[in-house]
Amino acid sequence: MLYTNGMPVKYKSNENVVYSCKYHIVWCPKYRRSVLIKGVDVRLKEIIHEVCNEFQANLIELEVMSDHVHLLVEVDPQFGVTKLIRYMKGRSSRFLRAEFPWLKSRLPTLWTNSYFVSTVGGTPLEVVKQYIENQKNV
Repeated sequence: MLYTNGMPVKYKSNENVVYSCKYHIVWCPKYRRSVLIKGVDVRLKEIIHEVCNEFQANLIELEVMSDHVHLLVEVDPQFGVTKLIRYMKGRSSRFLRAEFPWLKSRLPTLWTNSYFVSTVGGTPLEVVKQYIENQKNV
């Protein structure tokens, strides 16, 4: 068993790779508008969960603020974090704009093209989880 910061590291595997690839991801609506409200936030969480389940990504923590999204996720490196983010942003934009028509009048597109991603390895996982959980209290 391998240890990081005194804690055992749990590995996942597919047919070719044994891995532990956890990422802290943040992205914002276009113009950082506060549109993730009035049920949009709840539906967004459902869509993110669906995408993670579909592509066997382990969603560790998720928080939706009115103007940005934080998540901590473990994803197969052969699938890739970029592809996972593309599916989450693409599907959520399509579904949310269809289900909440007022989003179309507020924004030309729901999401910015950019996002933040950082590997979580040097920092204990619990610290990042707690940071994301406490976002609404900041």
